[in-house]
Amino acid sequence: MKRLVFGFVFVLALWSAQGQSLTDLRKKKTDAEQALKYTSSLLEEARKHEKASLNKLRLINSQIQTRNDFIGNINVELNIIDRYIAENTEVVNMLKSDLDELKKEYASMVRFAQKNKNSYDVLLFLLSADNLNQAYKRFLYLRQYAKYRKAQAEIITSLSGLIDQKISSLEKQRQQKANLLLGKREETKLLENEKREQDQYLSSLKLKQQDLRKKLREQEKEQEELNRAIQRMLEEETRKMQAKGEFQLTPEQQLVAADFEKNKGRIPWPVERGVITGRFGVHAHPVLKQIQVKNNGIDISTRKGTPARAVFGGEVSRVFAISGGNMAVIIRHGSFLSVYSNLKEVFVNAGQKVEIKQEIGSVFTDESDGNKTVLKFQVWKESQKLNPEDWITH
Repeated sequence: MKRLVFGFVFVLALWSAQGQSLTDLRKKKTDAEQALKYTSSLLEEARKHEKASLNKLRLINSQIQTRNDFIGNINVELNIIDRYIAENTEVVNMLKSDLDELKKEYASMVRFAQKNKNSYDVLLFLLSADNLNQAYKRFLYLRQYAKYRKAQAEIITSLSGLIDQKISSLEKQRQQKANLLLGKREETKLLENEKREQDQYLSSLKLKQQDLRKKLREQEKEQEELNRAIQRMLEEETRKMQAKGEFQLTPEQQLVAADFEKNKGRIPWPVERGVITGRFGVHAHPVLKQIQVKNNGIDISTRKGTPARAVFGGEVSRVFAISGGNMAVIIRHGSFLSVYSNLKEVFVNAGQKVEIKQEIGSVFTDESDGNKTVLKFQVWKESQKLNPEDWITH
């Protein structure tokens, strides 16, 4: 019985821990599914334009990465369910063994009771005692024996019910596993199709290397201009503070900066829906060999007509145009800056206070490039570039 109780408690604790991990895992799967659907819709829009483009390639690359992550989550869930099935199968076997022992013990008691069911036998058992004290002990024994028999019967009933529940749960888990395996096969087929499409885009784009190099130079020029604008703004603010005899943030700015920093990893996206198709830092160009691409922020692909929005409350420090790169907005959040570029139009002015998620402009759409709509987003702490993916919510 001790083994039974220990095993039951162990199973409950195990299932509670696994239930938590499965809940987290399934949330990630749901998020990945939504990202896959959204990226697919952007790809469908891009495919309406026949020519291959770098934007299409970046979208398909993002889709493949998300699909791989999704399949990886399925594999982890399968491993958890396999472990759960194995461990609980062992527990069911243990419970069945305990039940068999209880039934044998109970059958033995029933046989004993049958032999001594006659009231004359009971009376004889009591009267054959050597003394009154022993007779009384025999009476207590018979009463306790009856209670024990009843308790054993209740335990057998409860244990049988528990085993039935566990077997039913195992059947559900096995069905879940079968569904997961089916889903994995379907996702793997989709992944293979996407990789074939990726190869087609790569082959087509390799024939356009001269155009890609020209476009890359233009993007580098836009990024340098944006960096210079941020640097000029920081220098101007420093000169103004020095002229006023101020060398640190105001109490209000300090509070905003502290709030911004406390919300790292929970700050909303600068668009309501989007897919990251350009990541922070230095990366190999997706087509051009031995060419590195530097990104001071992230590129977020979204739908045509999507507004950009402030990721946190703050003050608009600068609104300016970039030659060949449309409009840009810089918002100060204490010692932090959020930068939004590739905007078609802007809805705010320098010096204006903005609230979190307030629309500040609309993202530019390049209709000649499959309705490519990409917001370029950066996060700075004064002159230090930060990875926006570390700050926005996941």
